[in-house]
Amino acid sequence: MSDLDLLVPNAFDPFAEENADNSGAGTKDYVHIRIQQRNGRKSLTTVQGLKKEFSYNKILKDLKKEFCCNGTVVQDPELGQVIQLQGDQRKNVSTFLVQELI
Repeated sequence: MSDLDLLVPNAFDPFAEENADNSGAGTKDYVHIRIQQRNGRKSLTTVQGLKKEFSYNKILKDLKKEFCCNGTVVQDPELGQVIQLQGDQRKNVSTFLVQELI
């Protein structure tokens, strides 16, 4: 036995109870709606985290018609498919996704 074992006989982990209760923490699927500032007043809204069962191109087509803006679907190696829209469309996209039950 080492001297450390003699000094601390019962190592107490304050987060052991939390980790046991929330074993599924971090497994929830969230949709992230972010804005990226380009140059000047130009901005880009990105939507990621949608379920793979949805057709990203159909959602993009409806978003473009609804908000009168241009957009594209970008394939990212780390994040998967990401929808990009021109302008600050954060509130519009969030209300659209809630109304359409996506």
